[in-house]
Amino acid sequence: MNDKFDELAKSLAQSVTRRGALKKFGIGLAGMALALLGLPNKAHADPKKQFHCRCAQPFSGCDPNSGSFYDCVFWCGSVPKHYGGCLLG
Repeated sequence: MNDKFDELAKSLAQSVTRRGALKKFGIGLAGMALALLGLPNKAHADPKKQFHCRCAQPFSGCDPNSGSFYDCVFWCGSVPKHYGGCLLG
């Protein structure tokens, strides 16, 4: 146990060059910028792929025996009414 701690302490105590530290800092900063700019705010179902939602029925009127049942339920539950889904707002 002490050997592992000693190895960790030695590795942390090693000097890092200014160039190496700036390179790692730059990579981290670029990664954060890409993460902030590249991610969408909200996930939405594809409005191009439409299902015939019947919002008053169970499972939004999607057929449980269909191969696309889960896609239909997700689409109807996450797409606003003006696009043909069941989501209010």
